[in-house]
Amino acid sequence: MKLGRMATLGVALTLTFSATLATAETRVTLKAAKAGTSYYQMAVQIGENVKKASASAIIVTVEESQGSVQNVMESAARDANYMFTSPPALVEKAVAGEKPFEPADEAFKKIRAMFPIPSLTMHYVVRADAGVNSFADLAGKRFVTGKGSFGATEAVKNFKLFGVEDKIEVIDIELSGAGAAMKNRQVDGFATAGSWPAPNVVEVAASSPVHLLSMTEEQVKATGRTRLVIPKGTYPGVDTDVVTTSLPVIAYALTDMDEATAYQLTRSYWEGLAEMAKSNPWWKSIDASLLDNISVKLHPGALKYYAEAGIAVPDRLK
Repeated sequence: MKLGRMATLGVALTLTFSATLATAETRVTLKAAKAGTSYYQMAVQIGENVKKASASAIIVTVEESQGSVQNVMESAARDANYMFTSPPALVEKAVAGEKPFEPADEAFKKIRAMFPIPSLTMHYVVRADAGVNSFADLAGKRFVTGKGSFGATEAVKNFKLFGVEDKIEVIDIELSGAGAAMKNRQVDGFATAGSWPAPNVVEVAASSPVHLLSMTEEQVKATGRTRLVIPKGTYPGVDTDVVTTSLPVIAYALTDMDEATAYQLTRSYWEGLAEMAKSNPWWKSIDASLLDNISVKLHPGALKYYAEAGIAVPDRLK
């Protein structure tokens, strides 16, 4: 090959390589929740925020999920750029090899925390004309709890605690169809877990009168969860405060994720909270104190951001 041709080829290869670097992007999969829920919408917002903050260097693809149990389960077999959300208690069970994560899998020990997101808030939604004003009134009613999600298992657990478990006709359909079934009077209500305002509850309340069940102080205590009040006016037609329970939720990655990616994801999240809160008020509930709810180590990339930002992190998470 002549020297001129070699030089030309070298320039061409250099330009091609440079173009590849310039257009290189990291793709992250974020396993969220069922479409239509607040947590799915949060995941979409996080993805949009990361893309903007990283100038498209990181692209987040949001995957629909049946719930937190599935999110944690899949972490054992997913690649380095897998990210998911879950209550800390489920991750603790996975690491310990406890139900529903038996038998124990060493892969779960690769789970690392990134940042807190708004807490799961239980909603018990009923038709306004169903004559249901308390959990006791659910006796004889047709109710949807959904499948495989925290909200479904929490609702069934609470029905048992409140003495109505065997008195409710639980309808076995997906939560995504519960709103339509209620509007068509095929069911009397449904339970869902999502930070307020929950999009699926907003949608139903906007098209037909609904009522949200409020817990007594004794019922809240019996659940062992954190008491939370959904302010009146959060949903159309709901003009009283609603007492319910909540559960902390954390975004997780794996030790396989490189430090630079984890750092950028964490930085984009915290620095984008104020902007995201302009669209959805649930982001206003986030502050650094929620890091106390984390039960596994933080990812080194996340730790780097917290140190850089001057955010105090408990020693047990380092």
